[in-house]
Amino acid sequence: MADKPDRDAKLPDPVEMSKMMTDIAERSQRVVTDFLSRQSPLAFGNPDPLNLGQAFFDMTARMMQNPARLVQAQISLWQDYMSLWQSTTRKMLGEQSEPVATPNADDRRFKDALWDENYVFDFIKQSYLLSARWLQSRVREVDGLDEKTARKVDFYTRQFVDAMAPSNFAMTNPEVLRETLDSGGENLVKGLQNLLADLERGHGKLQIRMTDMDAFRIGENIAVTPGAVVFRNDLMELIQYTPTTETVAKTPLLIVPPWINKFYILDLREKNSFIKWAVGQGHTVFVVSWVNPDSELAEKSFDDYMVEGPLAAMDAIEKATGEREINLIGYCLGGTLTACTLAYLAAKGEKRVASATFFTTMVDFAEAGELSVFIDEEQLAALEEKMNERGFLDGADMANTFNMLRANDLIWSFVVNNYLLGKEPFPFDLLYWNSDSTRMPAAMHSFYLRQMYQENRLSRGKIKLLGTKIDLTKIDLPVFILSTREDHIAPWKSTYLATQLYTGPTKFCLAASGHIAGVVNPPASGKYGHWVNDRLPKKAEQWLETATQRQGSWWPTWDEWVKAYAGEQIPARKPGDGGLKVLGPAPGTYVKVKAQ
Repeated sequence: MADKPDRDAKLPDPVEMSKMMTDIAERSQRVVTDFLSRQSPLAFGNPDPLNLGQAFFDMTARMMQNPARLVQAQISLWQDYMSLWQSTTRKMLGEQSEPVATPNADDRRFKDALWDENYVFDFIKQSYLLSARWLQSRVREVDGLDEKTARKVDFYTRQFVDAMAPSNFAMTNPEVLRETLDSGGENLVKGLQNLLADLERGHGKLQIRMTDMDAFRIGENIAVTPGAVVFRNDLMELIQYTPTTETVAKTPLLIVPPWINKFYILDLREKNSFIKWAVGQGHTVFVVSWVNPDSELAEKSFDDYMVEGPLAAMDAIEKATGEREINLIGYCLGGTLTACTLAYLAAKGEKRVASATFFTTMVDFAEAGELSVFIDEEQLAALEEKMNERGFLDGADMANTFNMLRANDLIWSFVVNNYLLGKEPFPFDLLYWNSDSTRMPAAMHSFYLRQMYQENRLSRGKIKLLGTKIDLTKIDLPVFILSTREDHIAPWKSTYLATQLYTGPTKFCLAASGHIAGVVNPPASGKYGHWVNDRLPKKAEQWLETATQRQGSWWPTWDEWVKAYAGEQIPARKPGDGGLKVLGPAPGTYVKVKAQ
């Protein structure tokens, strides 16, 4: 342990401490008063909006049907604790002792050396791990639950287990205790101030600050690839980027990002901007920048997003470049819309797309992963009621849902850093983007959640857009599907199912890492790798068994593939050269509209 600090020298000035505590008390009162004033009489009318009570009741009932297994589980836990007590006793006596439970190698909650070196903290850590794993194992081993209930119980049990980690509490976190002693408690005072600031910023709801929100300015040090807005409608601005090569491929490239988040995940900074890199490879790059909708756009439907999104963009690109056909990229929900658009064009007999690329996109929602936990009739009804009141789903609600999928990384690590250690969050472009949330129009979002997530109608050809049946098997053009192996939003085995739907030449590529880091992986970083396989067996596991692993970014692999459909080289095109005039510089105005 570190040398004993001079605590007298580190004690805060009592006058300053008094001022800080007075300020905290006043701000706390304002926050609580504001929160209570905004609660309607019906605010707590549904004490279980997530429909957890019935799920855990069913789990308990099933568990009690097999008391022998429950008793055996209790005995197993008791034996593990006996082993832990014996191991800790040996450690107290200075003997070598093998741990009974160890955290996973990537578990950063227990990175402080005292979790291993001090027998008290080591016991706390191992006790937590034993209890947590026992509880989760018991939940997962209950027989007779339907799949949705089992998944919901497992997910929320993990949320509880993660919340109860000893690292989340000041008195059982050695790093926090050390900081408290060294600073004379200033970390806790600063942490309380951070907590109040987050509550004030969220108007009574806790909005944890994940990064320094003042460190980035859109269009100044983030989303800075040169270009111009050349088209605008109610739902999107179309950005054309300035070429950096003397010649470009004849066929333009259009990127359709998700509207759940903002497009600049693909244009964070120069070193990790996919857009800048694609421009540098000689593509004429266009990007859809979606509007951040408010109540005035409440009735905008999925049909509207197709018409005013990719279809409008294709018409605009034809005016700007004279090209009827484009290469098309869709990312996540933008990819789902892209697939719908391709099927719609196929049904109409229109050839507007030379090739299509999908980044982490689901079109078959049979195995939608942990997001399906939030999609049942009770939760959808509650969500629709909430959306109908305002005309949209608040961006913070969507962000909280995604954060829960990785609670230790995206919630609890910041609770410890900001509130217990009293530190300021580190400036990080990706987390700035993650916190820059967007709203969802009520009509569109309800359609998407019900028709696709809940009922999986898209993959079965049961959806109509603009009165036209959307049949994904009619997509017979060249397709490149990029998935990521650790994706918690669009599980790669689910995205792989699309290979069995599209009927054109299809290439599937699996990148390492997750939904964002696996996609935003520039070649210069030297990080991660990817797998390729020309065969497309029915099962994703079979594909991976015979796949070839390549080192580094998948970007060059994709560029080599798409160049086959990009046409001859022509003189570079600049925004405003064609039939569309420049409306303003990139990244435009829509991207700068905040949800709060």
